[in-house]
Amino acid sequence: MTTPRRSRRRANGDGSLTRRADGRWMARYYAWTTTGTRKRITIYAPTRQQAADQLRQAQERNRQGIPVPDKTWKLGDWLDYWLANVVVLNRRAATYQLYEITSRLYLKPHLGSIPLNRLSVAKVQSFLNGQIAAGQSVRQVQVMRAVLSSALTRAMREELIVRNVARLTELPTWERQPIRPWTPDEARQFLRAAREDPFYPAFVLLLLYGLRRGEVLGLRWQDIDYEAGEIRVRQQIQRLQGEIQAGSVKTAAGRRELPLLPLAREVLDMRITAQASDRAEFGLAWTDNGLIFTTRSGRPIDPRNFARSFHRICAGGNLRQITLHHLRHTTATLLKNLGVPARDAQLILGHSRLSVTLEIYSHEDREARQQALTKIGDVLNPTLPGGP
Repeated sequence: MTTPRRSRRRANGDGSLTRRADGRWMARYYAWTTTGTRKRITIYAPTRQQAADQLRQAQERNRQGIPVPDKTWKLGDWLDYWLANVVVLNRRAATYQLYEITSRLYLKPHLGSIPLNRLSVAKVQSFLNGQIAAGQSVRQVQVMRAVLSSALTRAMREELIVRNVARLTELPTWERQPIRPWTPDEARQFLRAAREDPFYPAFVLLLLYGLRRGEVLGLRWQDIDYEAGEIRVRQQIQRLQGEIQAGSVKTAAGRRELPLLPLAREVLDMRITAQASDRAEFGLAWTDNGLIFTTRSGRPIDPRNFARSFHRICAGGNLRQITLHHLRHTTATLLKNLGVPARDAQLILGHSRLSVTLEIYSHEDREARQQALTKIGDVLNPTLPGGP
C-alpha cells in the first residue's frame, strides 16, 4: 500500500506565491531594510515561474546582506535629497550650481516621476536620445548623463539600487573644437589695444602667468609679497546663483606661488595709483575689500563684465577672436615654444593633472610645426652641408 505524499510545509522566511484574481502572480517575503527593520516585500509577475525567479533572486540578495529600501524613492525626490545632503556639502559651489540646474531643467521634468528602482537603461537611453534629437549638443547631453550617473552612484552606496543604469547608456563621441591660441604677435597687438583700458593690468597678468579669469579677479593685495617677490594665488571671484562671490581656488594645485616679474610690478603699481584716485573720489562710499581689481567704487568685478571688455577690445583692434579663457592656452603655448618642461608649466598654470597640461601643449601651433618640419627638411636635403 502506497502512503500519500504530504506537501512540504514552507519554512518561515521562505516566502509565498499566490495567484491573484486578475491572473497575475504575487510573491511575498520578509527582508531587512536599509534602516535595520524587517519589512514585508511584495513582487508581482505575469507568470508563476517569473514570480518564483524574482522571489529567489530578491531573497538571495537579502541573504548576502543587501537590504531593501525602507521607502519607495522617485528619481525626482532622490535628486532633491542628493543635492541637499550630499552635493552641497561635498562639492564646490559652482559644481552644485551645475548639478542643480541640470536636475531641475532636464532630469526631473523627463525622468523625475519614475521610481528609482524601476529606472531602466532603455528609459534613460530614450531620454538622452530625445535630448539630442531636440537640438541639445552632445556635450550638454553628456553632462546630463554624468549628473544622473553621480546621483545613481550615491543611491547604490546607500543600497537603494543594485546597478547604475546611466553608466550602461551610450552617446556619440564629443570632439572638442580645435583651439588656436594667439601667436606672440597677436598677444602683443592685444596688449597695445588694451593699454588705455582700466582692465589692462589684469589682462597683462592673465597672459604673463596664465591665470584663470576668476583667479586674477580674486587677487588681493595681501597675496602680493614684494619682499619675497611672489604672487600667491589663493582665491577666485565667481558669479554663483546671481551673486558675485569670493571663494577658494578650484583645487589644491591651484594654490600656487608665482614669481613677481618686473612687468607684473609695473602693472600693479598702475593699480595702486588707480585705486588711490578712486578712493579719493568716492571717499567713505568706497568699499575696501582688499581686492586688487575692483570697480571704481571698490566692489568686486563681475566676471561677465570682464569678459565683455575683453571681446570689445578684440573687436576694436581687429584681432582674431578667441575666448578669454584661451589666454591661458596662449600662455601655455608660449611656455612650450620656449622649451619649458610640461611639469613646470603644470605648476605655473595650476593644473591638478599633468595630462591637462600635455593636452594644451598639443594644440595646433602652425609656427612650431613649420619650424620642426623645416629642420627635418634641412637634415634630409642633399644639397645642404650635413645632408645625406
